[in-house]
Amino acid sequence: MADLTVEETDIPGLLVLHLPVHGDSRGWFKENWQREKMTALGLPDFGPVQNNVSFNDAAGVTRGVHAEPWDKLVSVVTGRIFGAWVDLREGDSFGRSVTLEIGPETTVFVPRGVGNSYQTLADDTAYSYLVNAHWSAQARDSYVFVNPADPEVGIDWPIALEDAELSEADRHHPLLADVEPMAPRRALVLGAGGQVGQALAAQLFGCHAVTRGEVDLADADLEHAVDWTAYDVVYNAAAYTAVDEAETEDGRRRAWEVNTTGAGRLAAIARRHGLTLVHFSTDYVFDGTREVHDEDEPFSPLGVYGQSKAAGDALVATVPRHYVLRTSWVVGDGSNFIATMASLADRGVSPSVIDDQVGRLSFADDLARAATHLVSSEAEPGTYNVSCSGRPMSWADIAVVVFEARGRDAADVTRVSAEEYTRGKQTAPRPRHSILALDKLQATGFRTRDLETALAVYLRQ
Repeated sequence: MADLTVEETDIPGLLVLHLPVHGDSRGWFKENWQREKMTALGLPDFGPVQNNVSFNDAAGVTRGVHAEPWDKLVSVVTGRIFGAWVDLREGDSFGRSVTLEIGPETTVFVPRGVGNSYQTLADDTAYSYLVNAHWSAQARDSYVFVNPADPEVGIDWPIALEDAELSEADRHHPLLADVEPMAPRRALVLGAGGQVGQALAAQLFGCHAVTRGEVDLADADLEHAVDWTAYDVVYNAAAYTAVDEAETEDGRRRAWEVNTTGAGRLAAIARRHGLTLVHFSTDYVFDGTREVHDEDEPFSPLGVYGQSKAAGDALVATVPRHYVLRTSWVVGDGSNFIATMASLADRGVSPSVIDDQVGRLSFADDLARAATHLVSSEAEPGTYNVSCSGRPMSWADIAVVVFEARGRDAADVTRVSAEEYTRGKQTAPRPRHSILALDKLQATGFRTRDLETALAVYLRQ
């Protein structure tokens, strides 16, 4: 009895699995789908949700070349078939074909966009297939077909098609030259109006970027807000980030509605559709009593904003393929601390700035780079701290750098404690230490930028 093996083919992603079949005088038994063993050998963990069985009572029944918008694992239950697969995806392998005769001892993994066709070689043949999306009439509209008799495809059918049982639709599908390839799934960016969302939209060529006005995590009908089957990765840069307002009655409800309930809705959608979910978090999930925070530190948020984000992080972590990027002190296009300090310096204002909260800046472009790096490198799912590296600084330290870059004196920045600065104001509590350990991220091959170097570059721009 042969061992379970997985074999690659000339079509990228199309895999042939050779299964051990246990037989005796009573018949045979096989493990048709064994997630742990098969994924260990390279089969994608594709998350099947539906099992279909096709029965054909006579040899020669031929089902045409259909490319569907999901992955499938095809196996013969009884009988034998001649299988033909044609790559109908955009790319260099478009039009490439693979053929194989298979029985119960062989299973084939067919990735999304690869056309599949089968011809029965024996009477009373049945084959089953697992798919990772539920069939719907809407999904059928996105099928791609090619004519099984097209000489350019070059399928050498064991039973000539003129002698085979074939539907009229399959006989009249277009030739390869007239086929519009199936486009790859895209990346979806939520919260594209914010600093991180803008940076992601700029870096992800061909992505679909939407603002909160277009897709709101607080929408109870989020499932139907977009066609989730069109995407493979969702970058969630949407959040309620009004830290002080979150302590008010209305702000508290909105923070939990977006950061927790909305994140939970999104996590459920990602699980149902097998999406990779990239989610941005914050140092505010900690109370700041530890000088350096690593990814394994228990949550200890001080205020509503941090509490709602911590709860959302926990829900996102239920998605099999998830990346939570925990960051601090974000700077990007639009309103931010650096822009505010530069404006004050240019207007001759001498501000008081907090000197007993310490951390590192995180530039939006770097956050976008880290997010896309984790996805493209297929890093282990989980939580990753992301910020600049180098010497931690206080807000006052950073303000001084900005003032000096604008030609002002360092003495024009008055250093004060957080207690002094917030006296008499309605503000949320903030962590004193926001320094994030970066070892886990750097171990994936991502190179963080030194804080002072990155700040100098940002100021020159």
